Amino acid sequence: MHPQFSCLLVIVACSALLSANPEGYDPLKVPDVKIVSHVFEVKDTKRERTLPVRVYLPVSTQPSPVILFSHGLGGSRDNNPYLGNHWAKRGYVVVFVQHPGSDEKVWKDVPILQRMAAMKQAASLDNFLARAKDIPVVIDALARWNAEAAHPLKGCLDLGRLGMSGHSFGANTTQAVAGQAFVREHVSFVESRIKAAVMMSPSPPALGDPAEAFAPIKIPCLLMTGTQDDSPIGNTRAADRLKVFPHLQQAPAWQVVFDKAIHMSFGERDLLGNSQGDARYHRAILALTTAVWDATLKADAGAKAWLNGGGAKSVLVAEDRWEMNPKARE
Repeated sequence: MHPQFSCLLVIVACSALLSANPEGYDPLKVPDVKIVSHVFEVKDTKRERTLPVRVYLPVSTQPSPVILFSHGLGGSRDNNPYLGNHWAKRGYVVVFVQHPGSDEKVWKDVPILQRMAAMKQAASLDNFLARAKDIPVVIDALARWNAEAAHPLKGCLDLGRLGMSGHSFGANTTQAVAGQAFVREHVSFVESRIKAAVMMSPSPPALGDPAEAFAPIKIPCLLMTGTQDDSPIGNTRAADRLKVFPHLQQAPAWQVVFDKAIHMSFGERDLLGNSQGDARYHRAILALTTAVWDATLKADAGAKAWLNGGGAKSVLVAEDRWEMNPKARE
């Protein structure tokens, strides 16, 4: 091989590496530290409602950005610890919110043959409205705790850098507080304190035009779904979940569609509470979500370059689909 050609190959290889991993940015790299989580209860006296939460704390002496997570139907504050631990190791306070009425209590003490019927009943408009109203109540509580001298969270939270995420029913909850408009009902649940959102298994509105529903969303969003992401409860199909991204015209938005991923690929249990999960998807989920949090809540230019360059595709397989809208490229 001619020496000049050999040098050219090295330059091309190095350029490709830097494109995929700008300035050494790696969303999967975490320090070797032990993450501690705490459980609390948020009391909403106006609604006579108690919201259990689990808080994962990073090892930090400074106030840290905060991520809220809303579980899917039948879940709890104890779901998805792989997310809580990784995000906390990356420097975020992670708050998993449990929503009474659509949480694990719906199915846990129900005979196995009756569980699906109980879950379907819990997937109601009333529970959706309750969930949307839970989020500002939790944020208010976090602000109080952050200022209370005797509270374990005193001074730990930077609520000026607040993200929101959720899976399935939790994605619906996230969409609502991110700004989705419910046109027929003439109502909005937008929570202006939330600066970025990640929706796992998002859904279009049950009624009305998706373009009108999602037009008001202006914060950066990451949407995550799979080619087999059919809902085990309800009529939402994998194709329906693709009807959100095209209508995020005012928001920087990224979307991944995992090849062969099913609805429960994002979690660590199935609807009967059995342990499950797929390391291939989880690794990519951790990388992509972390990069979005870093780019939006920490204004990390390396994270955004990783997302918009070759970095995101480096954690995917060829059959996965990765896309971004024009706002995300700005």
